[in-house]
Amino acid sequence: MPDQLQQPTYNNDEIDLVELLRSLFQQKYLILAIACLVTLGAIAYAFMATPQYQVQSVLRPVDRGSLDELNGTGVYELTPVEALGRVGAGLSSYENRLKFFRDNQQLFTGLVEPGRSLEQAFEEFNGSAFTMLQIDPKKPNNLSEFIGVSLTYPKGVDGVAVVNGLVAAVLEDERARIAADLKVLIANRLFALEQKVEAARASYEASKQAQIATLREQEALRRAQLQDELQALRSELKTRRENRINSLDEAIQIAESLGIQKPTTPSAMADSQRQGQVVRTEVTSQEVPLYFMGVDALKAERQALSKRRSDDFSEPRIAEIEKELALLSRNRQVEVLEQRKNEDLYLKDLADWRQEAAQLKGIKFDTRTLQLVRLDQLALEPLRAVKPKKTLIIGLGGVAGLTLGVLVALLRNLLRPRMREAL
Repeated sequence: MPDQLQQPTYNNDEIDLVELLRSLFQQKYLILAIACLVTLGAIAYAFMATPQYQVQSVLRPVDRGSLDELNGTGVYELTPVEALGRVGAGLSSYENRLKFFRDNQQLFTGLVEPGRSLEQAFEEFNGSAFTMLQIDPKKPNNLSEFIGVSLTYPKGVDGVAVVNGLVAAVLEDERARIAADLKVLIANRLFALEQKVEAARASYEASKQAQIATLREQEALRRAQLQDELQALRSELKTRRENRINSLDEAIQIAESLGIQKPTTPSAMADSQRQGQVVRTEVTSQEVPLYFMGVDALKAERQALSKRRSDDFSEPRIAEIEKELALLSRNRQVEVLEQRKNEDLYLKDLADWRQEAAQLKGIKFDTRTLQLVRLDQLALEPLRAVKPKKTLIIGLGGVAGLTLGVLVALLRNLLRPRMREAL
């Protein structure tokens, strides 16, 4: 047989779009059935899922005038932004939330389940329900600071009462904390003032004793100096008197040897030895020797000096020293210092400290009326649930059902040729 030309055969794996669409159209009922089943499941979930509601409360800073009375105490300083931050920290505090949960369990009756403790129930609820609202630092166009708290809760929980109650409880706790801080600060300031007064009293007493000791030391030193001077003067006077007596003894011997019995002068003695009348004038700067006083006068003076018991009258300085010693016998300045009754009057700055203490004791600030924040938005009963979003769920269910149906149809279309080849 002549060679017959063999016709080439081709295995066409390319997808024929028309054939694919025809195949999908042939399985339209399967696709619709799957789409309906998935959509019905989505509808069932949308209407049977537990509704979730959401409420929120927003707080903003108060005016400065609201905190003026607190700041006017001079003890506590709080700005509106700081007050807002403190309230925000209280709202985000796990401890504050747990305390509110324990104190108001009637508001969370839908959360408590058998076999779980209160802490476990709150832990699960707190992790997913509360959201803090605050200013976005990346958006500088915000006109004012704010802090808020948002709560997403299931049906059976009074979310409005929870949010408003939590905000009120946190504000009350912050007021109580400020009152406690204010009380502690006032007590500390008063204690510090008392310590200052006690320290001033101790310092004054020490300085007074030091001053008294200094005065007494100066007095003792001056008395000793005067007594030394007095003793030296008396010794000097005694030496002078003894020297005078010795001089008198010598003069008496000379006067007796010269026969001078009565006081005379050298000129008079010369005239008595001459005859005639001669008038002489004697001018000399030399001191007349003592023996010219004559024996009688010299002996009389010597006898008086020998009988003298004290030479104090002959020196005026001795009287002055005795006067000073008499004055030193009583130190009036020391007596005045020791006789002070109310020594607090002499404490420096005592009046200022007492005035400050009186002002601190007179602070009667009632923190219960203190407005820390401005309630910009109060939590209100929501009009509708935020979860589940039924329209979105049903729409997504329909789209998912159609997609799943098409995938099943495509899978059957791909598996059908292989099943024929296997047969």
